[in-house]
Amino acid sequence: MSVYRHAVIGMLPLRRPSSLPAATLTREGVTVDRAHLAEYDRVCGFGLTDALPATYPHVLAFPLAMRMMAAPSFPFPVIGLVHVANRITVRRPIDAGERLDLAVRAADLRPHDRGHQFDIVATASVAGEVVWAGVSTYLRRSGGPGGSRTSADRPTPPPGSAVWRPTRRVGTDYARVSGDHNPIHTSRLGARLFGFPRPIAHGMWSKARCLAALAGRLPAAYTVDVAFKLPVFLPGTVSFGWNGTGFTLHDARSGRPHLTGSIT
Repeated sequence: MSVYRHAVIGMLPLRRPSSLPAATLTREGVTVDRAHLAEYDRVCGFGLTDALPATYPHVLAFPLAMRMMAAPSFPFPVIGLVHVANRITVRRPIDAGERLDLAVRAADLRPHDRGHQFDIVATASVAGEVVWAGVSTYLRRSGGPGGSRTSADRPTPPPGSAVWRPTRRVGTDYARVSGDHNPIHTSRLGARLFGFPRPIAHGMWSKARCLAALAGRLPAAYTVDVAFKLPVFLPGTVSFGWNGTGFTLHDARSGRPHLTGSIT
């Protein structure tokens, strides 16, 4: 929460650098709190096992990412950044008893038709071997709205194999286990300040919930790519679809996409 207080201060019109910081932030010898892992599993729908869910190291690396993005040396204020995509590569199963060395850096600042995009790259290593890698892509909006998608542009979602009804508590529960206390997820007032009628689910909760639904179908090593589309309002009703290599999360009534993903 102290990082978010700095992030709010960072919304002031301060002079900022035009490039990403070159530093890499690290934490060594990170151990998993099994009680915390169990609570994360419960919130996201995973079964209790000794192997970490693919999305769990993202939570461990998140404080480093926030420290980097909330610093005055970062070119954009962290409040207002939009998480538009996430790629995770699991190189082998990670046991909850292993000690992890975490590293986070910013990379590839690039123009976008709605502003600028950049990546936050995180890795988790065991004894010098990278066992997990994550790339979170963020959008900083500026200028015009850019190209907008019409209903005709939307891919037809696959038939839903499950319907979920995430409650309002999903926002506060995931904030507690992830450390991501952005008020757009936890507060009706905070959501309204950023143009949402009510709180929205964290994108990484949605990704984790989809992977939890695929338990038993995933290989020991894989890459899972996700593009975040429209927000999931809380409470809400969503439909999950899976076709063997790709998955979607979409509004159960309108079919509007919330998330599309693929596994290789």
